[in-house]
Amino acid sequence: MKRSQLGELEELVLLTVGSLYEEAYAVAILNVIKEQTGRNIDVTAIHSVLRRLEKKGFITSSMGGATQERGGRRKKLFVLSQAGRRALDESMEVRMALYNKMPKLAFARIAS
Repeated sequence: MKRSQLGELEELVLLTVGSLYEEAYAVAILNVIKEQTGRNIDVTAIHSVLRRLEKKGFITSSMGGATQERGGRRKKLFVLSQAGRRALDESMEVRMALYNKMPKLAFARIAS
């Protein structure tokens, strides 16, 4: 089976879209990533990753309603697709398999 390759930022964005569920839009995604990782990422990078993930079929988008707080503009909302969930599951399986293969001694050396 061919695995889906995700870059680090793609994985973070996918995880954030999934965690925000139906409230995922670029600025909210940016804020969560900054809050969770401390990384300052430009919103244009988030938009670029969202377009790429949508093209891969990992997320879908729809336009939300206009709000006064946004000056009457609508938000583009994103939702994790089944393919996106599978890509995240595969990524986590690989990470955990590699993590679990580390000998316990590796942790003892770090603690010293």
